[in-house]
Amino acid sequence: MDNSNTNGHVATVDSQAKLGWRLKFWEQRRHLVAVLAFFGFFNVYSLRVNLSVAIVAMNSVYKVTLPNGTTIEQQDFNWDSKLQGVVLGSFFYGYIGTQLLGGWMGARYGGATVYGIGVTSTAVLTLITPFLVNISVYWLILIRIVEGLYEGVTYPCIHAVWARWAPISERSQMASLAFSGSFVGTVIAMPASGLIAKYLGWPYVFYITGIVALIWCAIWFKIVENDPADDAYISAEELKYIQDSLGSYGKSKITHPWKKIVTSMPVWAIVSAHFCENWGFYTLLTQLPTFMKDTLNFRLESAGFASSLPYLVMAIIMQFAGRLADRLTNSKVLSVTTVRKLFNCGAFISQTIFMISAGYLLTPGGVILCLVMAVGLGAFAWPAFSVNHLDIAPQHASVLMGFSNTFATIPGIVSPLITGYIVTNKQASEWRMVFYIAGAIYLFGAIFYGTFASGERQEWAKDEVNETKKIEEKNMSYDNKAMTTDTV
Repeated sequence: MDNSNTNGHVATVDSQAKLGWRLKFWEQRRHLVAVLAFFGFFNVYSLRVNLSVAIVAMNSVYKVTLPNGTTIEQQDFNWDSKLQGVVLGSFFYGYIGTQLLGGWMGARYGGATVYGIGVTSTAVLTLITPFLVNISVYWLILIRIVEGLYEGVTYPCIHAVWARWAPISERSQMASLAFSGSFVGTVIAMPASGLIAKYLGWPYVFYITGIVALIWCAIWFKIVENDPADDAYISAEELKYIQDSLGSYGKSKITHPWKKIVTSMPVWAIVSAHFCENWGFYTLLTQLPTFMKDTLNFRLESAGFASSLPYLVMAIIMQFAGRLADRLTNSKVLSVTTVRKLFNCGAFISQTIFMISAGYLLTPGGVILCLVMAVGLGAFAWPAFSVNHLDIAPQHASVLMGFSNTFATIPGIVSPLITGYIVTNKQASEWRMVFYIAGAIYLFGAIFYGTFASGERQEWAKDEVNETKKIEEKNMSYDNKAMTTDTV
């Protein structure tokens, strides 16, 4: 085999497998795809959370000096808390509607294409938001619903990208790197949006985040192909490494066995884990600052760095967790099933403990510690349940992600409503009930996932042509330890 790639770089398949991410990421196309996906999710969350900050400036009173020297107070909008709640929640009504569709489209038309279209459309809608909101608040509600529809395809269809680009031995770390972009986007976008609104005005929050996202979209469409075989710049060695690891599912139409999917307990294990993780995450994201204000007279957002610390910690831990998961499975120290269960259940049990503890610690420092530990340790669950779709059914992974994320969107809508019914007098005992519920849901997720999850490809997800090819290749004298095949 000729070990020279198109750039004159000499590397064997075995050396690529050993070096992995120690090589410069731009020299390996699959790593470049993962890094660009990271910035894609960074933009996805920037476009999602920008309104949370801008809406404060949009409804704030400010002073204006008239030509005659008189100073008056003005307010661009005067929306009450209920209307603001409708505006902020409208995104999720669209978001929940395109999860399955996004997974199906990613599998049928190409994950990279659908992912790019989802982000591009959201960015364009973001740019025209200031114009439409000045016409009517109902236009803002409508445009946020449509943005949710377009963003709803991004998480499911990215699994169609990994099904083509991520070797089995690097699956966890590539997915973890990409998903961590969401949390880094939250860390940076929220304070940055505040500064933009303060010094440039709230319309520029939408203009700047929209333009940055469109720049990323241009780069994504220029560089990333749906299939590595279509990439003009990938080396022959890297392409062979990916294809020999994943096998070839062909470019024929994929038929999804819906009945077998919805009756598969490993699928429901993923759904339960995704739902439980998002319930706790949304509770921590939206309710802990209010809890600290009600019970401790402390506003977490006033602490600046402290408010973003948990998500920064989570983004960092996700890189370590993804690498560790791949290392354990690649070295055969533990089976894929054991690694997925250990990471997910261990994270959920730890989160149960810290979630309940948050209701009893009556100091800001103690609550911040619980927040950091709960969100941070939750990073270990992501290289488990969020990658598990690719373990059990790689060619159906995008629709499985859409299926699980449909249920996982529900906590973003329901959790705040339940909290509103429980916390009526702003007492610590009421808040403890909120955290008891979240802790109980985490515990249920740990038990259900630990009982029914699997890391093995399911019978209904086996490609007969591909499996026959693997058996024939296994019987040949050719052997290369760098090639990793999935467990069947």
